[in-house]
Amino acid sequence: MRLLLTSGGVTNPSIHSALVELLGKPIAECHALCVPTAQWGHPMCGPASVRGFVAAAPGWEHLSGLGWASLGVLELTALRTIGAERWVPWVREADALLVDGGDATYLCHWMRESGLADLLPSLLDTVWVGVSAGSMVMTPRIGTDFVEWPGAPGDRTLGVVDFSIFPHLDAFPENTLADAERWAADIGGPAYAIDEQTAIKVVDGSIDVISEGQWTQFGLDGSVGN
Repeated sequence: MRLLLTSGGVTNPSIHSALVELLGKPIAECHALCVPTAQWGHPMCGPASVRGFVAAAPGWEHLSGLGWASLGVLELTALRTIGAERWVPWVREADALLVDGGDATYLCHWMRESGLADLLPSLLDTVWVGVSAGSMVMTPRIGTDFVEWPGAPGDRTLGVVDFSIFPHLDAFPENTLADAERWAADIGGPAYAIDEQTAIKVVDGSIDVISEGQWTQFGLDGSVGN
């Protein structure tokens, strides 16, 4: 699977170009599935925000509103009840999975429960476009500060990549670089703090930071690496 891990979506020409490169064709020729599941696990999200995402409403131009050939909805909480023989072909036929933010631990839970997590290694040409929690779920840990779902057993997530992500750098008062440094010191592994103008592209284990904004890399001990 090809990953485009973002904080705020496809927010500038550099990230847009990276997405088109990953897709191998124009966005207007690509079919995408929206995955809103993480929103249900976060207290700041709900029906209105889920509707905006899946309807590509104004304000969602950086993800579902990019001009896809088609948009469908893949709600992970429903998949166990309908059978893999139905939903697996939907996923395999999609060019991209657009995975919105919310709570990454809730998303991780339902990726495992639904079977989507087990399917990921076979999706060689599919592009995973994550926003916030939709990106963080691919990391080993998100840090306890980002856990909002009361049912979470901890802050561990899928570990598809070997680094963690601190999103929304300087977008909120509690997301300053100083906050990121404290978070990184506790995360116990390599990590990146990224703002809304930054994405991390991962293909076959190769990591490339795409940015027209601000980002910081942290080493194993939480020290600043760039």
